[in-house]
Amino acid sequence: MAYTSLEECLLDLERNGQLIRITEEVDPNLEMATIHHRVYEANGPALLFERVKGSRFRTASNIFGTLDRSKFIFRNTLHHVQNLIQLKNDPIRALKHPIKNFTSAIAALGAIPYKNPLSKPVLFEEISIQDIPQIIHWPNDGGAFVTLPQVYTEDIDSPGIMKSNLGMYRIQLSGNDYILNEEIGLHYQLHRGIGVHQTKANKKGVPLKVSVFVGGPPSHTVSAVMPLPEGMSEMSFAGVLGGHRFRYTYRDGFAISTDADFVITGEVIPGHNKPEGPFGDHLGYYSLTHSFPVMKVHKVYARKNAIWPFTVVGRPPQEDTSFGQLIHEITGSAIPNEIPGVKEIHAVDAAGVHPLLLAIGSERYTPYQPTKQPAELLTIANHILGTGQLSLAKFLFITADDSNLISTHHEAAFFQYILERLHTDRDIHFHTHTTMDTLDYSGTGLNTGSKVVFAAYGEPIRTLNTDLPDALKNVSTIVDAKLIIPGVVAIQTKQYIDAAETKKELKGIEEQLLNNIDSFTGTPLFIWCDDASFTSQNLRNFLWVAFTRSNPSHDIHGIQSFYENKHWGCKGPIVIDARIKPHHAPAVELDPAVVKKTDRLFEKGGSLYGIC
Repeated sequence: MAYTSLEECLLDLERNGQLIRITEEVDPNLEMATIHHRVYEANGPALLFERVKGSRFRTASNIFGTLDRSKFIFRNTLHHVQNLIQLKNDPIRALKHPIKNFTSAIAALGAIPYKNPLSKPVLFEEISIQDIPQIIHWPNDGGAFVTLPQVYTEDIDSPGIMKSNLGMYRIQLSGNDYILNEEIGLHYQLHRGIGVHQTKANKKGVPLKVSVFVGGPPSHTVSAVMPLPEGMSEMSFAGVLGGHRFRYTYRDGFAISTDADFVITGEVIPGHNKPEGPFGDHLGYYSLTHSFPVMKVHKVYARKNAIWPFTVVGRPPQEDTSFGQLIHEITGSAIPNEIPGVKEIHAVDAAGVHPLLLAIGSERYTPYQPTKQPAELLTIANHILGTGQLSLAKFLFITADDSNLISTHHEAAFFQYILERLHTDRDIHFHTHTTMDTLDYSGTGLNTGSKVVFAAYGEPIRTLNTDLPDALKNVSTIVDAKLIIPGVVAIQTKQYIDAAETKKELKGIEEQLLNNIDSFTGTPLFIWCDDASFTSQNLRNFLWVAFTRSNPSHDIHGIQSFYENKHWGCKGPIVIDARIKPHHAPAVELDPAVVKKTDRLFEKGGSLYGIC
């Protein structure tokens, strides 16, 4: 069905057993987020909090908590969006199947945003920032944040909704040095459309007008996170996905989404920044306090009986994992069609999405050569690392599979396939002094770090060990060692001190291994970590530890490493130093006292009894 409001969606979920109302009063300071976290972990329903301490507005969360629930919400329109994307990739399909594709074409034509509707629900009343539920998600957060915002800006040189940008950039409502009700923080990262708009406004020396929409039909929220091609309107996409045209108007020169539950309008003044953060983010660590643009609040609007939606991010998987799954469900083969030769790309959620990409490409450059080695794969890898948000990746593992038997979504099997074929002296390629995800603190500074490509192709050159090599047990500095998956071992020594000490430790380990170096032929990868038992406990832990706590150029080492004509390689195992470093951000953890406080809701008589 086509929802015209968030409440319509929530009532539909409730009718179908996919939403629970929480009637007890809940504190937005940590308690609400903790409840959300526990329900999400239990694969539970969407939540509607009816009594929010300190606010007269209701809140809702976990709306997109499972892929099945997201598909249910868009059950009548998802096929139109998928079909339109396929038609974009293969326009000839429209000629081959004109009747089948007719309804999708009509849906696209009906998605043009609709200006000045007669009904303007969100303008029902003006409120203040302090009236909004002040949700604090993690114990060390710097204040209350908006976690499902739709941040709208226009191109100052080409104003209007069809050249606008709608993105999900977190908003800090309170805390730090922000003047309550007058200022809020606007945090956005690399490769975001809003940056282009702000750059143009700054050059002209004029404020950038910003509207923050919260709530409204669920298609509006999804459109704000969709990685659409530059120039494609998020509002038109929202219309197709929601089966309901994006309705808007202008008030005091600011764009207003009239179906939203809340709208915050304001201006970003050139050069006016303030500290934003900390905030427990989607890599599972806090993003720390940094200077980001300040939005001077103009007016705040709310519709009658408005509902404030929120989510909680942290160590994946979280609700934003389901966003990623929905995006994949919608886009299907869009990325492979954008990058010639690519068959699959998988941004690994367990590793925080941006840190780790797995890819399958093609290898067609030299079919006449008897020796198989990466060639086209390296061209594809450069294309991947130069494409949109894929360019934020740190680690890219890429191969070609002539048999079409492997998948990037089966991570353990994919790693084994790569490691069986990886020439550690040839197939590792670094990009240094480059950009990385703003939220990743493993690099050398904010937005700065390195990347590495592991490109492997050809016949297997080794059989991976399925047992821990005995020689590791005789290394005096190794406190513990555990096999993670075939060919990959977690090694635990003392805590990280500095680069100089790391060099000494590595030399000592190497000296003790050289006498038995042949026994490590089947173990080409060591993960140097703080807790070998935790890292090897499951695949999720391995992916999180190994790829969120390492900066390729600084933290990849090797046994018997060498440089040859600027190329780095090693003859023995690769060593990824994934120990926690002094410059890393702390990991997010729930407050045990708050968890205990929320037990009342899950016990007999509580609204959530039987969920966990």
